[in-house]
Amino acid sequence: MMARSHPSIPVSPVDIFQVSLQHRLNTRRAWQTRRTRKREIDTRYYASSNAGQSYTHLANRQAFYRHKIIPRQLVDTNLRDTSTTIFGHKVSAPIGFAPIGINKIYHPAGELPVATVAKELNLPYCLSTAGSSPIEAVAAANGDGPRFFQLYMPHDDELTISLLTRAHESGFTACILTTDTWQLGWRHDDVATGNYAFYRGIGADLGLIDPVFRKRLQAAGIDPEMQPQEAGALWIDNVWHGRAHSWEKMPWLIKTWKEISRGKPFCLKGIQSVDDAKRAVEVGCDGIVVSNHAGRQVDGAIASLDALENIVAAVGDKTYVMYDSGIRGASDVAKALALGARFVWVGRLWVWGLSIMGEAGVRHVMKSLLADFDIFMNVAGFQSVEQIDRSALGGFMYAVLRR
Repeated sequence: MMARSHPSIPVSPVDIFQVSLQHRLNTRRAWQTRRTRKREIDTRYYASSNAGQSYTHLANRQAFYRHKIIPRQLVDTNLRDTSTTIFGHKVSAPIGFAPIGINKIYHPAGELPVATVAKELNLPYCLSTAGSSPIEAVAAANGDGPRFFQLYMPHDDELTISLLTRAHESGFTACILTTDTWQLGWRHDDVATGNYAFYRGIGADLGLIDPVFRKRLQAAGIDPEMQPQEAGALWIDNVWHGRAHSWEKMPWLIKTWKEISRGKPFCLKGIQSVDDAKRAVEVGCDGIVVSNHAGRQVDGAIASLDALENIVAAVGDKTYVMYDSGIRGASDVAKALALGARFVWVGRLWVWGLSIMGEAGVRHVMKSLLADFDIFMNVAGFQSVEQIDRSALGGFMYAVLRR
């Protein structure tokens, strides 16, 4: 274990001031510039929009508010360890870069600076099928960092096999199928503004170079160089196609990935019910991500944190349970761990950093989160991630439940 008596990823007050100042100077100018570009996607809407009236997004945050940390005193935290292990990878903290699509609407370099920072910080990076950079280029940017591939599964088995093969050959060591987004949820701002990048020829690079998809383009008579909008539309109609898959497809997918990857882990992302968690174990999933897509798919859904504890109680000893949705700081990470998650994915935090300052913004946000987590362990009295368990939580709600 890596012992240390200071934050593992130091962030100085000068760094924080400089980034904050640069943010104030640049943000308003950047939004004004983007709005003058007739065909520009509104990245602010896409990053912050939620399903319906945002009730699920609100529920995610309220769930974190209800749980309270009980700090432990006189614990020797001068030697503490933020690291953990996920699917055989020793990483700096139980925190990963969640899959977010079309990064090029936030920054011209797309996913590449994000993958670079993930490797630098030794945190897992998960690439979305809806990514706007080729799988191979993202792998090169990530170097020898731990990386996973998030799959939006087409209804084209040959295309699915091609995507998984490219991911495996590019060093992605786990497949995570997202189960809650066969089509995008009803997000008012995006619908009102037609805020869909692929239909405007933006961000489909991951698919456009795929050999199988190139055959589909040729069969449809579409030249991706001359007809980027039509090519992007055909790609997204293969990814967010609006036609659900079922549990009956899972044995084929798991078997296919295992054969391609020589047995690498397979996970489902989007689990919110105990029954689905049990079914995931039955079909052979190595892990699940308890997630409601950050409130972006079903309005009025259960908060991910509220779903987590019962799911852990049901299958936590049978599969690797991860958490996603609503994380904003280190105490949120700790609360998810205390309720039984073994790993936490973060999305909006780093994408905001990317949109403001590119690679530097991603680095600042994630180094700050790591420092926050290290300091949290120090002041709350935890020497290791494993010590953050159910006993770390209390407060009024727990007193009521015990009556």
